[in-house]
This record gives sequence, structure tokens and C-alpha cells, in this order.
Amino acid sequence: MADPKDPRSTPDLAELQHWTWVMGRAQQMAMEQGLDWFDAARLPGVTDTPAAAQVRDFWTDSLTLWQRFLDPAAAPPPPAASDGDARDKRFKDPAWRDDPWFDWLRRSYNLVADHMLRGVDQLEGLDDKQKQQLRFAAKGFVDAISPSNFPATNPEVMAKTIETRGQNLLDGLQHMLADIGKGQMTHSPAGAFEIGRDLATTPGKVVKRTPLYELIQYAPTTEQVLATPVVIFPPWINRFYILDLTPEKSFIRWAVDQGLTVFMVSWKSADATMKDVIWDDYVGAQVDAIDTVRGLLDVPSVHAIGYCVAGTTLAATLALLSACGAADKVASATFLTAQVDFAAAGDLTHFVDDEQLALIGALSPQGFLDGRYLAATFNLLRGRDLIWSYVTSNYLLGKDHAPFDLLHWNGDVTNLPAKWHLSYLTDLYRDNLLVRPGALSVAGVPLDLTKVATPAYVQAGREDHIAPPESVWKITHLFTGPLRFVLAGSGHIAGVVNPPAAGKYQYWTNDHAADSLDEFVASATETRGSWWPDWAAWLRGHGEATVPADGARRPGEGALPALADAPGDYVRAR
Repeated sequence: MADPKDPRSTPDLAELQHWTWVMGRAQQMAMEQGLDWFDAARLPGVTDTPAAAQVRDFWTDSLTLWQRFLDPAAAPPPPAASDGDARDKRFKDPAWRDDPWFDWLRRSYNLVADHMLRGVDQLEGLDDKQKQQLRFAAKGFVDAISPSNFPATNPEVMAKTIETRGQNLLDGLQHMLADIGKGQMTHSPAGAFEIGRDLATTPGKVVKRTPLYELIQYAPTTEQVLATPVVIFPPWINRFYILDLTPEKSFIRWAVDQGLTVFMVSWKSADATMKDVIWDDYVGAQVDAIDTVRGLLDVPSVHAIGYCVAGTTLAATLALLSACGAADKVASATFLTAQVDFAAAGDLTHFVDDEQLALIGALSPQGFLDGRYLAATFNLLRGRDLIWSYVTSNYLLGKDHAPFDLLHWNGDVTNLPAKWHLSYLTDLYRDNLLVRPGALSVAGVPLDLTKVATPAYVQAGREDHIAPPESVWKITHLFTGPLRFVLAGSGHIAGVVNPPAAGKYQYWTNDHAADSLDEFVASATETRGSWWPDWAAWLRGHGEATVPADGARRPGEGALPALADAPGDYVRAR
């Protein structure tokens, strides 16, 4: 029994139950008085509003939780854990369920979080956009106040602190100060990976360099290759080697092994020399790369791939070529998690308002936006996984970072031309002009996506939070040519970077016409594993002719001499 006269003594369970009973009884009395007041007042419609119902439900659930804590035997049994509860890594430590105090703390937090988000959903007088913004903010707040984020309310941190006599907190402070020093949260240890050594190792040569991009040609690994080459346009928001991670994860290496001649555009990270770069320049660069490959290999057309924002730009490139009577330069176009209609563009739209746009301008005095700003924005989209889990693991528990190639890439940020980035957010995310025929122009040529008849392969990620599948689907209502839509398991990155050998996830296809994504999914066929083989088969369906892998098919042996070994210089530039 604790000594009630000693303020330093720790209360035992009996005393804790007594004082929680006192607090619970006080709350019950207040609630009963409040309900009696509502009944007595008989205010018309007050007790029937969603907000009033939300309050009553919260108090009822709270009292049930108190009762369960104070007298478990007499309390109603707790609700069965949902799938989400079972997979919540924040509360994986057994103490969150075995210790009565931490179990109550976890359940209390989940109760508050659930009612807070439900309360936002039931707010009246707000339009859909305002409600979505408020829910996003509320979710961020809920993630931030989780008891797992604080040392005094996390049983694992408390145990570790006692075990190490506080060394974990000192180690964590060192990690935090290092991150503050570099202005970016660390997700993978420095030095664990090196470009050209562990990542981006597929053999090839840089065969062209412009102020905006390097063009890499990869060495063939088969005696015969598909006659029509592949040109890949990655997003310039990140480094291109997301498609050339470790050899076993590399899409580029796999594609080369399938007998494809592969070219990759490696974009330059913006600096002050690019202060006047606009979207027209990126569209022009795509056309230039396509023409360069056609001329080098003496072929009439290429297969083009656009990933994320580069896929959005590829759609504009196709519209430009179509308007200029040059659509046949692209035999097929593949879109990886790319949006063209931004009416349902997901959580990123919450960062597109006048204040955010003004902030970007203020952060770009030299004409380019520091990539760390955008990295922080993307981290906020998955704050629980990319911020708070690392606060707990690396700052509170003091653990060293685990090597992870994908997270190394995620932290390898690039700078963006400020003028282009602002127009991208304004014209596409805010005003959604690309889907309006003639609303946007490139080099003075009005763009109309409904005139694009190029065969298209459109891939979306089922759990994509950056380019939601519902948003990617909208491209199917614009293009007029043959189109194959594939819904892949996982999200924006893992849904794309999913090598067949891994045997992970699945994808859905549907050979029947569908007017909506829900209709597509309802009758879709699920296939286990990677969608890459499906894409390769589709590609060969648009030209199976092959040629020997010699001459200009080998990097540096054609009209364009090798300027450097892959992965080139731009990918290493800060």
C-alpha cells in the first residue's frame, strides 16, 4: 500500500481504481445533469441533431470505458478488435493490452480519435472541400496526440528508459539534433546505400545531356530486342532510380532482360539557372527525347512511359503531337499512377490554397524550391508512418535507422523550378485546366486530351494516397484510343515497384467496358503477383518485330557517343 503522506510514493491499483471511480462518478453526474437539462428544456430539435447525438454517444462510450477499467468483471465485454486495431503498429507492445492502465489509455485515445473524426464528418454548413480539409487536419492532429508519441505514456519507451538509465533518450536526442541540422527527417542511415554501387546499377551510358535532362541508354542483355524502343519519363520531383533500385527490384533491369531497348530520362535538380523553366520546357524535353531516340535507332516510333507528374506531362505531350499531326511518333503510352483530371486528386489538394502558394513563392527567392519542403509535404500525407513512427523509434527509443533502399530514395530529394511548380499547382491541382479543351497551351498550341488516340496502358494503385485510383481512372473518359486499365495492389510506390520474383500483391483487370472504377472492380479478374508481365505482353501486342541487339542498340556505338556511365551525373547532383 502506498503511503498517502509521502508525495513520492506510487499509488497501487486499489488507490488508482478509487480515484478513477471518483473521476468517473463526477463525469457521470455532470452528464446526467446535462441530459436532464435537455429533457427539461425540450428545445425543439436539439436532441435530434447529429452533433447532440455525437456528444451523447461519446459520453456513453466514455462511461463504459471507465466502468470496464474500474470493475472489469461487471462491465460489458470490450468490442472485438477491428482489423485496423490489430494492424496498428503503434500499440504492438503487449503492455498496451496486458497492463490495465495502458489498456485504458489506448482505448481512451482510440475513443477520442474516433469521435473526433466522426464529429468532423457530421459537421453541417461546410462544402465537401472544406470538410475534407478539416478531416485531413483532424486526422493529422489525432496522429500527433497518440500516447505512443510521448515517453511518459508509452510503456515500451518507459521500459527502455529504465533499462538503459536514459541512454535511449540521449541517443534519440542526438538523432533529432542531426535531423534538425540537415533540415530533414532521416528514414535510412547515411552511407548505407550509394548510387552506382547499391542503387541504379543497371549497366548503360549517358548518350545525351541538356540543361534539363540526361538521356541514359541501357545495355541489352538479349541477342534480339523489340524493334520499338522504350523511353521512360520519371517524375522530376524525385530521382529516377525509383525504377532502378537494387537489382532484384529494378524495373529497368527486368525490362532489359525481357528484350527491350530501354532509355531513361534523368532530370536535373533545379538550381538558379532554371528560374524561368515552365511546363512547356518539360513537354518540349519529352518530345526532344522521343525524337532523339527515334533518330538514334532509325525507328518511326517509341513506346513511352510516364510516371506520376511525368505521366501527366506525357498526356500533354501526346495532345501536342496529335495537334501537330505527329501522333505516330509514339506507338503506345504507359501511365503509372498519373493524373490528368484533378477533380478528385486526393490529399495533396489540401496544400493548394492561396496561403500555400504564397508560401512557396516566399521559399523560392532564387527561383527554385528546396526539395526538402516537398519531402516534408509528402511525409505529412502519411504522418503516422513517415513521421510519428520515426519519432518513437529513433527519437524516443533511440534506435538506429534500419537500411531501406526505398526510404533512402525517398530522402534523396530534388529541387523544383519555382515558376513551373506554382503553375502546376495552380493550373492543374487548383483550376483543373488540363481536362478543358484549349484551356492550356504548349508552345502556343492548344491542348485537347480528347484528341489523343494513342494506345494506352493505365496503371493505378489501389491504396495510392498521392494519385488515388478514382482520380487516375478519369483518364479513361478522355482518351479515345484503345486503353487497358490495371488496378494494382498497394500504393504510389510499392504498387509500381513490384518485381514478379517477389510474389507480392496482386492486380485487377477487366476486359469489359466499365463506366466507373467501382463498376470496373465489381467484375474484375484478380491475378496474384506483379502486373509487369501483363504490361510486357500488352506492349508486344503493339508490335512483336525484333532486331539484333547490335550497332546503335548498344550504348555509345551509334551516332551518339557515350558521355558517362549510367546512372550519370544529374542523379548525383544536389
